[in-house]
Amino acid sequence: MTRRAIVLSAVLSCIGLPPLFVLINAASFYSANRTTGTIVTSAGQTREYILYVPRRYDRTKPTPLVISIHGAENWPSFQMNLSRWNSLADRHGFIVVYPAGEGGGPKTWFLRGEQTPSRMPDVIFISELIDQLEASYNIDPARIYANGLSNGGGVTFALSCTLPDRIAAFGPVAAAVTLPLDWCPDSRPAPMIAFHGTDDRFIPYNGAKVWLAPERFPSIPEWTANWARRNQCAPTPVESAAASNVTRLEYTDCADDATVVLYTITGGGHTWPGGPQLPEWLVGPTSRSIDATSLMWGFFRQHPLRRK
Repeated sequence: MTRRAIVLSAVLSCIGLPPLFVLINAASFYSANRTTGTIVTSAGQTREYILYVPRRYDRTKPTPLVISIHGAENWPSFQMNLSRWNSLADRHGFIVVYPAGEGGGPKTWFLRGEQTPSRMPDVIFISELIDQLEASYNIDPARIYANGLSNGGGVTFALSCTLPDRIAAFGPVAAAVTLPLDWCPDSRPAPMIAFHGTDDRFIPYNGAKVWLAPERFPSIPEWTANWARRNQCAPTPVESAAASNVTRLEYTDCADDATVVLYTITGGGHTWPGGPQLPEWLVGPTSRSIDATSLMWGFFRQHPLRRK
């Protein structure tokens, strides 16, 4: 695959991370990116995922589950290596699953707006994947969490609107979200921790209509404030410095303690803060000032699901 083809594939990926073809050839792709499980959903789809169960897993103890969702034109193993959730799972004893989007090679998530949100194939897949894992492992139903990058970050928003009774908290990173807040069929409070770079050229921090996507992206501060209003938080957030180039904005006094936090990385690109360096010429700088995965886990631990 030529370099021009690689770039074109990334550009046409609807705001996904650059395919791993940049680093490996097509023949090794299928070997390096095999999934470990499949599920046939009630929507009639066969869907794939990678499951990581740490050695310290104890089937006698209810165990948290983290769902980590890849970006468009990507795949589960890329998200696994990018986020490094497995390392934290080893230390803290939780299970991680990396679901795959749709597609024969690199995968994408499709939030089809013309359908009933809860019956979208991707939502059905995630819901029934949770069912399957709960049947096989001692999953703590109060400690199931979802996070994702870019297109996968958009999926976390959709899940917060469709599965807030099952998923306790959400962690979008460089989220590609064009769905309006009033799209949510379930507006109950949902704790959220988000990360976004000011130099993200794919999902502009200040919002814009970019030629890669059919809809305009909202500004990230506006989108975060709307989520805080949904959670009935106090209107004025608390701002602090998380690092020399990172600002932390926290909305407090929310209904059901559903805090909303935004980390803004000055100069950050379309990347996972604290993750591996990606091609800067395409996605921009990767911040080493904070570790999104560790911060997310700390946030998740503070927000178990509140049963109604």
